[in-house]
Amino acid sequence: MLARQVRAWRQVLLIVQPETLRRWHRAGFRLFWGHRSKPVSPRRRVAPEIVALIQQLAHENRLWGAERIRGELIKLGVRVCKRTVQKYMRQVRGPQPRGQTWAAFLRNHGRHIWACDFLQTFDLFFRPIFAFFIVEVASRRVVRVAVTRHPTDAWAAQQLREATPFGQHPKHLLRDNDSKFGPACARVAQASGIEVVRIAYRAPRMNAIVERFLGSVRRECLDHLIILGDRHLERVLTEYTQYFNLERPHQGLGQQLPEPTEAPVGYDALALRVRSVPILGGLHHAYHRAA
Repeated sequence: MLARQVRAWRQVLLIVQPETLRRWHRAGFRLFWGHRSKPVSPRRRVAPEIVALIQQLAHENRLWGAERIRGELIKLGVRVCKRTVQKYMRQVRGPQPRGQTWAAFLRNHGRHIWACDFLQTFDLFFRPIFAFFIVEVASRRVVRVAVTRHPTDAWAAQQLREATPFGQHPKHLLRDNDSKFGPACARVAQASGIEVVRIAYRAPRMNAIVERFLGSVRRECLDHLIILGDRHLERVLTEYTQYFNLERPHQGLGQQLPEPTEAPVGYDALALRVRSVPILGGLHHAYHRAA
């Protein structure tokens, strides 16, 4: 009765089916020839120094592919195959699209970009005073500082004209959408060959360099002083910008100066004599090696 229901009962009683035997034979064939084709010499491991060098090249040069990195290694006397380069560069590249970073973009174009903005403060009798700054994006150098109680389009145009003497002008000028920048300022920029780039509304991060500088002016200078008038403010800001350009190390520049005037001197504990120069009445100090 059961044999009628299960017609393949004879195959169930067999320990090994013919197809199983053929499958075992094919697996043994692959193992045999895999062992015969195995290279006699042991596989060489890549030195950790070479791996670190490959990853460094891949991290610092986003536009380079595996073959380009391999060529650079050959130039340095290191010979590895393309697959080895691909294996180790994949650990630091990730799936993000290739291209330059924002830091590299600013380093390439920052020399030709200036940014400007107004800073409002108040005097002893709570009357508003406006300070105007122009900053070079690449070096963070303050190009122009001026003070007025009545900022107008003509006044801003004159400041831009005085900041670009003898054809010394950038290619681009970043500014916000303030009404103080009007047709007169646009005409001066066009006559000087400057392209004015207006940032979007409510997007101060598009002009981050000058916004960061205005914050430094408030925190390091104006928050600690009582301004008596526009002449007092102009004198204070002129002294602070000179200190900012010539003496104050900048984090965005790797603790370098916007306008270095002298090369760094090696450290010598026996001859280490430092003189201190007060800035803004002692609010800050500049330090120099004594002669």
